[in-house]
Amino acid sequence: MPGIVRLLNTAGGRALCLAGSVDAAAVEAFLRRYGREPARVDVIDAGSVTALSAPGLELLLEHLETAARAGREVPVRRSPVVDRVLSSHPRGGFFH
Repeated sequence: MPGIVRLLNTAGGRALCLAGSVDAAAVEAFLRRYGREPARVDVIDAGSVTALSAPGLELLLEHLETAARAGREVPVRRSPVVDRVLSSHPRGGFFH
């Protein structure tokens, strides 16, 4: 499945949703649509990610780090792929 990255307003707040094979093209489409500044999100749903490129990981980390700097912890629903990538990345270990 091609990658999708979107911001959605849900009953639980604003969600950053990533699904499928999140490659550079999916990230670039997201940035064109929503801008380069990380959005304030209440949850990240990456439970359907099947592959995560370096730009996809960077986008995910930027949103998590922005929330952390604001003193907010954002829960992340992780697919096994996302869990593996975050666990093996030096910056990803801060977000469990």
